[in-house]
Amino acid sequence: MSLPSLKIGKHHLKFPIVQGGMGLGISWDRLAGSVSKEGGLGVISCVGTGYYENMSYVDKEIIGRPLEVENFYSRKALFKIFENARKICGDAPLGANILYAINDYGRVVRDACEAGADIIITGAGLPTNMPEFTADFPDVALVPIVSSAKALKIICKRWKQRYDKLPDAVVVEGPLSGGHQGFTYEQCFMDEYQLENIVPEVIEEAKKWGDIPVIAAGGIWDRDDILKFLALGAAGVQIGTRFIGTHECDASDTFKEILLNAKKEDILLLKSPVGYPARGVKTNLIDLINERSGPPIKCISNCVAPCNRGVEAKEVGFCIADRLGDAYMGNTQTGLYFSGSNGYRLNEIISVKELMKKLVEGE
Repeated sequence: MSLPSLKIGKHHLKFPIVQGGMGLGISWDRLAGSVSKEGGLGVISCVGTGYYENMSYVDKEIIGRPLEVENFYSRKALFKIFENARKICGDAPLGANILYAINDYGRVVRDACEAGADIIITGAGLPTNMPEFTADFPDVALVPIVSSAKALKIICKRWKQRYDKLPDAVVVEGPLSGGHQGFTYEQCFMDEYQLENIVPEVIEEAKKWGDIPVIAAGGIWDRDDILKFLALGAAGVQIGTRFIGTHECDASDTFKEILLNAKKEDILLLKSPVGYPARGVKTNLIDLINERSGPPIKCISNCVAPCNRGVEAKEVGFCIADRLGDAYMGNTQTGLYFSGSNGYRLNEIISVKELMKKLVEGE
């Protein structure tokens, strides 16, 4: 069976494969540009763009970190990332992933549209006002990430009432994904919240609002997984962690090595200052957090609203902006390394072209 194409708004993908937006600095120009070039949707993470190219585009920094929200989410860096990705993929559709929980969400959405994003994907909260920031960019497709049919219903109802608009597609993410989850810690392990059980419910809700493509995400690894969710009625899939195992992935070589060496039991659910459980790899940092002897929490970047300027960071024992920044810079002692539940299955580093071929044609 050959894989179908996927249409999101006015944009056509040769293959129904969306690369998950992975921050900080995991999916930037090289990875996203390469995935789009090969017929999927490359997605640029807008998290922590101030770190790009050794903070070359930051106006202010302190102790080697972008200072305040306008530098952590650097507009100038985001434009450069898109410019360099376009050199790779040309006119192919290119996406941006923007967490709803961030400070300056509306500004970053507008920045991404102006930088050249064709599709905006947003999770980590219900983006009920997302269309407000894209009114001047009618061709930009809007794709919320949800974890339930109820969440999609709320978004559709509010978008329709307020903006006379519906999502161009929806990503439904199950609890096996890397990074932040849309579930409580306990729900992540319950059968009724697993991806194969929530996809059909979200598809039924989507049908009530028209022809909204549903994209399944969270724990999808190979062609068999893709076919499984297409058979359940999904229009496409989103794959994140497996793309870390590519030469083009923007993550540090250290990040890739940590995943290559990870065992199944090393991939854990952690508490996060963002207010959701987050999945990552057990490293030295996790031991420090558990001992309450981690790096000092100074809230230099003011990255996410739920953290309340470091209050939640102190509760859980780490600053997420600083620790993801350290991972991007390859610091094994204090870096936070996010991974999906299948990250331990990574056993080689290959090109995006080769990985896409495996996903489309099989191993």
